[in-house]
Order: sequence, then C-alpha cells, then structure tokens
Amino acid sequence: MQESRQFAVRGPLVVAAVVALFGAIAAIYYYRAGLSLAHYDARAHLVVARRVFDSLTPGWQQVGAVWLPLPHLLNALPVQVDWFYRTGFSAVAISVLSMAVASFAITRLIHLATGSLVGGIVASALLMLNPDVLYLQSTPMTEPLLFGTTFLAVALIAEWCVSTPNSQAPNSQRPNTHAAGWSCIAAVLTRYEAFPIVAAAIGLAFIVLVRRGFSLTAAFRAVRGLALWPLWALAAFLVNSKVTVGAFFVSGGFFVAENPALGDPLLAWAQVWEGLITLAGPVIPWVAVAGFIAVAAAAFRRKISGLPLVLALSACAALPLYAYVKGHPVRIRYDVPLVAACAAIVGAGVALLPRRTQAAAGLLIVAISAWQVRPFDARSPVVVESQREAPNQVGRRAVTEYLRAHWDGQPILTSMGSLGHYMHDLALAGFNVRDFLHEGNGEIWKYAVAHPRPVAEWILIEERAEGGDALNWQATHDRNFLRGYERVAEGGNVGLFRRLRGFQLSAPSSQPEAGSPKPEAGNR
Repeated sequence: MQESRQFAVRGPLVVAAVVALFGAIAAIYYYRAGLSLAHYDARAHLVVARRVFDSLTPGWQQVGAVWLPLPHLLNALPVQVDWFYRTGFSAVAISVLSMAVASFAITRLIHLATGSLVGGIVASALLMLNPDVLYLQSTPMTEPLLFGTTFLAVALIAEWCVSTPNSQAPNSQRPNTHAAGWSCIAAVLTRYEAFPIVAAAIGLAFIVLVRRGFSLTAAFRAVRGLALWPLWALAAFLVNSKVTVGAFFVSGGFFVAENPALGDPLLAWAQVWEGLITLAGPVIPWVAVAGFIAVAAAAFRRKISGLPLVLALSACAALPLYAYVKGHPVRIRYDVPLVAACAAIVGAGVALLPRRTQAAAGLLIVAISAWQVRPFDARSPVVVESQREAPNQVGRRAVTEYLRAHWDGQPILTSMGSLGHYMHDLALAGFNVRDFLHEGNGEIWKYAVAHPRPVAEWILIEERAEGGDALNWQATHDRNFLRGYERVAEGGNVGLFRRLRGFQLSAPSSQPEAGSPKPEAGNR
C-alpha cells in the first residue's frame, strides 16, 4: 500500500518534469519567433506587476482591481529587474511551472482515483500538444497559472473529500481543509474562470461525501468549512477593489457591447462551442462529452473516489458564456480554459477503459488531436489573435520617437487600463512606470482626469480600441479637457498631447463634470 502511494507521487512527478522540459523548449521557440510578448495583455500584465514598486504612488493598492492579483504579486519582485521586465522571462517561467503543476495535479488525481497512470499522461499530452495552450504557457499571460491553480485545487479537494472522516463517527476530528483551502484561494485570486470551477468542485465534493455515507447536514458542515477559504479571499479582493477604484466589482465599461449574442444565451453558447471546436478540432470536444458522461455514470456504479471532481473544470465555460450574453466581443482566447478542461476529462475517461485498451485508446486520441490542431502552428487562432495589435505597434513608433526626443521628465497622463501594453513598449525607450500618471495613482488620477492642466504636461490617449480609453471618453464629453494642449504626435490609434507653453492656467471650472471616466480595463 505504501509503495502504491509512493508511485502515485513518483509517476505524476515524472510526467510533470517532462511537461516542464517540453514547456521550456516551447518558450524558447516562441521567444525566438518574437511572439513571447506579442499579445497586448502579456505586456500589460508585466506593467501591473512592475507598478507595485515602480510608481508615483507605490504600494499594495497598485495590485489593481479588475485583473485578479495573484499573477502580479508573484511577479512583482522579479520584474523590478529591468531585464526580466523587458523580456517577460520571469513571468514566462511562472507559466511553464504552472503547466507542470497542472500536469502533476491531474495525473495524481486520475491515478489515485482509478489506479491508471495512462489517463494522466493522456490528459497532460492533450494539454501540452494543443498549439494555443502551448503558446500561452510560453508568455506572461495568466491562463497557465489558472490551469495550475485550478487543477491543483480540484485534485486536493478530491483527496480531501475521500479522506475526510465522517463527523458522525465517535471521537471524529474536524476535517483539515488547509491544503485544499489554500489552493482554492490561489485559484480564485488568479482568474475569474476559477470562481465557477471552485464552486462546482465544492458542490461535487458535497455529493461525494453524501455517497460516502455522510448525512446531508454533516456533508454540508464539511464543505462549508472548505468554502470559507475562497469566500474570505473574495471578500478581501472586493474590499481592495472598493478602496482602489471606488467599486466593489467592476463588471463593465471596458468593452463595447457589439456581440450579436447580447441577451441571447443560446447564441452565446453556440459561440463558446464554435470557439472550442476551432481550438481543439472537431473530434476532441465530442470525446470530452463522452468522457464527461462516462465519469458521471461511473460515480454511481464504481467504488467511491474523487474522480467526479474533474468534471468541475468544465464550469470554466460559464465565464465566456456570461461575457457573450452581456455583449462582450468574441475572444477565441476565452475558450482556452475549456480546452484544458476537455484534456482533463478525456484523460479521466481513458482511465475508466479496460486496462489493456487504455494505452492504445489514449495514443489514438492524442494522435487525432495532434493531427487536427498541430503543435507549434504559427497560424493557430490564439497566436493569430495575439498579433492583431501588431500594426498599431508599428504606427506608435512616431509617438515613441517624439517622446524620446522631447520628453522633459514630467509625468505623462495615461490610462493604463487601455495603454498598459504601450507603456511596456516605452520601457525599451527608457521610460519607467513611475513616469506615467495612471489609474493606480488614486486621487491624483481622479483629479487629473477632471483638471489635467495643473498636473499633466503630457497626455497620451487611446482613441479607437474598444471605443477609446477613459481619457478619450473625457475629451469627448468635456470640451475643456484638452483646452490648453496641442496635438504633437499620433499613430497606431494613439494621440499625444502637450500642454501649450505660456498657457495661462485658470482655476478649475465650477461647472458640473461631464461624468466619471471609464474604469480601467482588464481581461480583454
């Protein structure tokens, strides 16, 4: 028995080591192809991490309130080193390690639940051979950390719910939720897709406990103790959001509701399913559906285990579904977590096959997947989507050159929510985050948006993407906003304005303000 449990650790560790090595090779490949920082959000994540210390107002409030904080907290210290900040290597290393953790977690869960190592290998292979997953794990994007934390949370919750002693038994001790609880906290502080995943995992844990003979009351008490961990974390995040941006939760204002699925759940689901087919090919999603059914059915006819909790990973579909119903433009990247969920569920399904057929079935499934969506495909959807901002990078060179030649050291008023990626581009021209006045500067930002002239020599405005940024909105609704400024450069949807020399500053107008600026953007 002891040898079996040791193998349940050694086998997954070997799988995780292979995944880490393959992931490092992929990261080098995409770096040499110039794609590591191609996605605008990849660069913006580095800026948010950097600004915790490199800011006009450094401190904990710089973590932000739209993007969840864990990815930036993990990278906050490394990116203070200019080389890590400009290359993104420290964040890429976090992504590679996160995928190794995800592979270890899913392999261990499947092995402990079924005794099959093959199922975990199949899940890890499907995960790492998908070109879009492979690309994202080679960048500073936050999806890899989502996979690592949610897979680990699901695995640890599964172990917890099958090892928790029944509280109705004499002298029973209170179940220890520390490992599962901390993993849930890490997950819900990484990306919003983790919210429904963790909730679904706790709900499935309740079902497993009842199947083990717990009364409904005892099962509820047990999962209540586990649920308190992510709930406290979410409460802390909401308070931080209220302090930093004045709202407990920012759910809009950073996109134009132009999706035809607005208010139409069926069309929204069709968009989610179409995205999954595009990313994973036409076969694997249906294999995952079969695996889902097989795992759900096995939960009621086999020995009780934590395997059903792998189904919780499919709950990530709730986020793009909700976003599209609200009118958010379709982003193919939003389906990538569902690709990871399919990989895990297919691996679990393979583990339920007769032992002698698992290797052949797994090899066939992986071969079909790699044939339909080829690893390292330069035309894979997320790679293509990540480069849609490339023409604007070229166009903004005129703005960069003007700033390089004329900047006088005065702060540049900029919406980090919309131009965080350009702020990172400007790092190559010698600019630091503290050279910009942005949303993270709290009351200074709020004053500057209403009355820029006393505090801002320069204003940098995103004028088109997502309907323009907060400063563009203010300029559109307040005719006095740019009074006293001249347009000195433009390019790539960005306009650069400089305060006119000799312009007579007047007292702030007593007229009512045109309105509050748009909130900072995130998770675009």
